[in-house]
Amino acid sequence: MLNTAILGLQWGDEGKGKIVDFLADRFASVVRFQGGHNAGHTIKVGEQVYKLSLLPSGVIRGKFSVIGSGVVVDPIALFSEIEKIEKAGIKITPDNLAIADNCCLILSVHRELDQLLEAQKGENKIGTTGRGIGPAYEDRAGRRAIRICDLLDEKRFSARVENLLSYHNLLRRSLGVELKKTEEVLAEIVPVRERILRLAKPSFEIAKKLSAAGAVMFEGAQGALLDVTYGTFPFVTSSNTMIGQVALGSCLGVADLHKTIGVLKAYTTRVGAGPFPTELHDEIGDFLRAEGNEVGTVTGRNRRCGWFDAVVVKQAIQLSGVKEVALTKLDVLDKLPKIKICVAYQIDGKTYDYLPQAEHLWEEITPVYEEIDGWQQSTVGAKLLSELPAKACAYISRIEKLCGVKAAIISTGAKREEAILV
Repeated sequence: MLNTAILGLQWGDEGKGKIVDFLADRFASVVRFQGGHNAGHTIKVGEQVYKLSLLPSGVIRGKFSVIGSGVVVDPIALFSEIEKIEKAGIKITPDNLAIADNCCLILSVHRELDQLLEAQKGENKIGTTGRGIGPAYEDRAGRRAIRICDLLDEKRFSARVENLLSYHNLLRRSLGVELKKTEEVLAEIVPVRERILRLAKPSFEIAKKLSAAGAVMFEGAQGALLDVTYGTFPFVTSSNTMIGQVALGSCLGVADLHKTIGVLKAYTTRVGAGPFPTELHDEIGDFLRAEGNEVGTVTGRNRRCGWFDAVVVKQAIQLSGVKEVALTKLDVLDKLPKIKICVAYQIDGKTYDYLPQAEHLWEEITPVYEEIDGWQQSTVGAKLLSELPAKACAYISRIEKLCGVKAAIISTGAKREEAILV
């Protein structure tokens, strides 16, 4: 196998966890390269359901898994997740999990600031998870972040905490909340310090191990349309979710990425605020939400649902160099007599084949739809393309043509084995 990145091509929740798990036995290692525990990957193996946020999905298959240097790590959340996974029978050790020691830490000051700033926005909230991801990335860019390797030297660690708080306490004072003391932050790290250092490895050592072990899968979190540079800014995540981030956040380099598989849901969903041109506020939207069990793994919020939007997907494909896609949740559409695909936008009488970056134009979008016949037959559990109804195949073919990609994997249910390799 070639080293392969698995990227979401919509607003997240495309089913990346299942696709990573489905393909993982073909790879030696799985690497997370951006984001934090704001991600949510659900994997179903038999009757057992695993819900992951920070751990790479490869741990379920027993693969050597890496939290790469582009990830921000909340140690409290990490070990809470590890404890849940271990109760489900999967042991996490330094042999199957490594964390790059230059990962930046998420601390209580980040979580609190995230929630305080979101509350200040009132009606202009962007829908952050409030888990401190954004403030942690801000501190990294501002060169005041605390990295895992800083925990090795207690004196240096204490000095870095003081430097961090000199900034955060200015913000806390302006927001009218109690200032944070250095001793408080040091105390929250003490219980997990040794545990996280046991898992931490220099990124260059991780790179050597990954290269020697065999094929690597790079697991993306969130989705391309949430990229902080190219997504629907400011309604985005705080990291780059596009393909370029693999080289920056995985411990490996540009030349180590050989192939990209994009993951698409057969319709569109979104959690939180922001533009969503094909969103449905009717009984079909309610049907998709119920039939697809569209509830956020991390947030627990109902996902907004709508028709497949080929316009935004083509943008993500172009920016990520995707040639093959995994199409998920096809079975959710099984009962619908008619299905629509958005092929363009109308804004003030002008036709757009892309989503403009200017926020004021989003409110004026009228989607241009193609309507096709539904198949009204079950596709659940199909494992061969020949088992799909002809109209379902026609729907897949239309998506392929509109987006300029091949559907190499078609998911036909939540379980690991419910998928078609084309």
